[in-house]
Amino acid sequence: MTASGTVRPYQDRDLPALYDVCLRTGNQGGDATDLYPGNPELLGAVFAAPYAVLEPELAFVVDDGQRAAGYLVGAADTATFARRFRDEWLPTQAARYPEPTGEITTPEQRIRYALHHPERFDNPEFAEYPAHLHIDLLPSHQRGGFGRALMTRFLDTLRERGVPGVHLAMGQANRNAYAFYQRMGFEEMRLERFPEIVYFVQRTSD
Repeated sequence: MTASGTVRPYQDRDLPALYDVCLRTGNQGGDATDLYPGNPELLGAVFAAPYAVLEPELAFVVDDGQRAAGYLVGAADTATFARRFRDEWLPTQAARYPEPTGEITTPEQRIRYALHHPERFDNPEFAEYPAHLHIDLLPSHQRGGFGRALMTRFLDTLRERGVPGVHLAMGQANRNAYAFYQRMGFEEMRLERFPEIVYFVQRTSD
């Protein structure tokens, strides 16, 4: 049976669902709950919530009639977002998730480190593609056209705002996402500095 849902703009009441969806899709598209014991909101505190809070006009969800079963969040200008992340978002999270010290070996330590270093968002290689995004759907709403609908809504919004291009990152093991981004017109870009990450780019405006 095909799941039902409607794509709509993000609302403040969706925030708990964004944390949940982020966790349940945070392991190469699969459930990451076991990777973050005791801190189920950590992933969302880096890859979902700050976007919804700082740039809600670029956040969209799939509403299944009860809650958000998927989302797309993004930033129009990555450099600006990185500064706002550090100045406005990080102070609300730093005490709850302290920066790790010593050797970083676990997924939780890596995400805590990422939280405290938002400059990682801003790579000069993507100057022509200043926007970036994160998209996640629960398994119940994958392969039902919702990902395409979310992406189309987001890309259209970037075009309306005159944003010249957008980029995104994914782990190499997430093959389903790889094929989806290609179908959506993204082109692969590899960075030698980050060989374990696959990047995609797309122009959105001249």
